[in-house]
Amino acid sequence: MSLITDSDAVAAFCARQNGAQFVAIDTEFMRERTYWPILCVVQVAGPEEAVAIDALAEGIDLKPLLALMSDPQTLKVFHAARQDLEIFFQLSGEVPHPIFDTQVAAMVCGFGDAVSYETLVKRLAGASLDKASRFTDWAHRPLTERQIRYALADVVHLRTVYERLQHVLAENGRAGWFEEEMADLVDPAIYRSEPAEAWRRFRIRGRADRRFLGVLRALAAWREKAAQQRDLPRGRIMRDEAVLEIAAHAPKTIETLARTRSLGKGIAEGKLGRDILAAVAAGLDDPEPPPAIPAKAEAPPGIGPLIELLRVLLKQRCEHFQVAQKLVASSDDLEAIATDDNAPVRALSGWRRDVFGNDALALKHGRLALTAGRNRIELVPLPERGEPATRARA
Repeated sequence: MSLITDSDAVAAFCARQNGAQFVAIDTEFMRERTYWPILCVVQVAGPEEAVAIDALAEGIDLKPLLALMSDPQTLKVFHAARQDLEIFFQLSGEVPHPIFDTQVAAMVCGFGDAVSYETLVKRLAGASLDKASRFTDWAHRPLTERQIRYALADVVHLRTVYERLQHVLAENGRAGWFEEEMADLVDPAIYRSEPAEAWRRFRIRGRADRRFLGVLRALAAWREKAAQQRDLPRGRIMRDEAVLEIAAHAPKTIETLARTRSLGKGIAEGKLGRDILAAVAAGLDDPEPPPAIPAKAEAPPGIGPLIELLRVLLKQRCEHFQVAQKLVASSDDLEAIATDDNAPVRALSGWRRDVFGNDALALKHGRLALTAGRNRIELVPLPERGEPATRARA
């Protein structure tokens, strides 16, 4: 077993990775009862060795590891990197770079939507993973031999998965597509928990006036700060349903607040209740609340079948190009394209437009048809008036 529990060993291992083309990284953490994730173990595999670093070992210094994460000469390989990147950002204030996310690479290379690591290991490394330790308590010490083996296996196989996917990207000419996705993933704004922006997490249905949005913004910001200060999950401070209900009714008294169905009288009459009312008052007094959100316009007659046609086209194009549908366009994107040729969606820009967007607009405007042939969907470019028809294409 390669378990590191002291600072000197961390520094020595990281020094041995100097000049490495890449390192594979995974983390084990706990956050069920906290706002901030508790980093328990960091697994790192260089070209020659793999170690598990006990991040909870007394007095351990992770600075050499954080320096490795920010070394621009060494590629950092993750699978489904977002939560790992968030942890390192919180520890150092920097997003590890450059990075390679094998889940995104697999989506670009036709392995399906959000393909699991276990599937990639089986298909690309020819190995099976023992997932029995996946949901163990990683904060409990001492770590068992089985936990350590499980942790190390993840990064050992990740090296092989990375190398195979890198080869596929080089062969299919999609490295540019992939790099575009990685540039988005290392944007620090993704990982900042700004209380003033917490209201944007809420899915608001229907029309929302400025009064409601002003209170929602103030209330969500208060909850975010309270959760951060107490290191508790947001829902432990106040559930989302309560935030939306209070923002809608904007109560000004304890008695009115106590009528909130998902809050409870005890909370309303305590200190938390006074803090909530103060946040509501601040939202009502906000001189510049967010712009009102108009009610969603009714879809034009006949738009439903068009959206379904676009959905079929998306599936056909993604199967043809061997790229995950989730990466190209969402259901909301299809609805937006159906109603607006210039919809501000990613499916109408960059490589996605070449894969799907141009054909989507052509289908919408009658320049392209779908037909069934040879047990599959084919595309038939339709001629302008007076021009001969063009043969179907895959």
